[in-house]
Amino acid sequence: MTIKKIGVLGAGAMGGGIAHLAAQKGFEVVLCDVDMKFVEAGVAKMTKLMDKSITKGKITAEDKEAILARITKTTNLEDFAEVDFFIEAIIEDLDIKKTALAKVDKILRPEVIMGSNTSSMSITALAASTSRPDKFLGTHFFNPAQVMRLCELIRGAMTSDETMQRAADLASALGKTSVEVKKDTPGFIVNRCMMPQFLEAIRLVDEGVATPQDIDTAVKMGLNYPMGPFELMDLTGIDIAAFVTDYFYAETGRELWKAPHALKSMIRAGRLGDKTGAGWYTDRVKK
Repeated sequence: MTIKKIGVLGAGAMGGGIAHLAAQKGFEVVLCDVDMKFVEAGVAKMTKLMDKSITKGKITAEDKEAILARITKTTNLEDFAEVDFFIEAIIEDLDIKKTALAKVDKILRPEVIMGSNTSSMSITALAASTSRPDKFLGTHFFNPAQVMRLCELIRGAMTSDETMQRAADLASALGKTSVEVKKDTPGFIVNRCMMPQFLEAIRLVDEGVATPQDIDTAVKMGLNYPMGPFELMDLTGIDIAAFVTDYFYAETGRELWKAPHALKSMIRAGRLGDKTGAGWYTDRVKK
């Protein structure tokens, strides 16, 4: 089956970014969320990014209009009935995801593959909420999806080889390099490598070894990373880092994944990063 129309559930940073990317690459897109205000906000963010690209001469005003015209905005799950590939990109809550996936599964045509953009959760557990575990996989894009080059493709216990290949072909059509995660493990590849660095950086703050700013500077200049761990947590959400840490600890019981005190304090203070205007930094939010 040729993939022409992609369904995306969730119009936040990741879902909106995936929808933007797909429309930019010529796919028809159905973008759905629980309230139209979230869908409109996602499209407004796309529009703002494209306006900047027009100013820089990267795209034309006509390109922008064509991209937006390929996106169907909706709050009705039934609008996924005609999509050829589906990607879930909603809140990182297992029960909420499973409930939503079970509903969408009943609407999609039997041959349609379902992907989840979860950054850490069990693909096997999510697939079990559907009638098509062989056609279910993890499709983990990175933020911002329009820019980041990687897509992790994660096998669940029942994911077929054909499903993995079709997803890899789609990732390539979207301009991404894909890697296969052969075993359904918490955090997959990137987060399994990245989260210990986050936690150790926070422990350095807890122990009074250095400030977040100096740790970020050391990591960027010493390891040649584009962003330090605290800058990245502010960008992606400190609450997301805390959730992933707690999930890893619940799944594995390893002391490595116990949340440091400073991380808990940030959550209790409501300092969740750029989205709340304050996190490890107070001056990173871009106007």
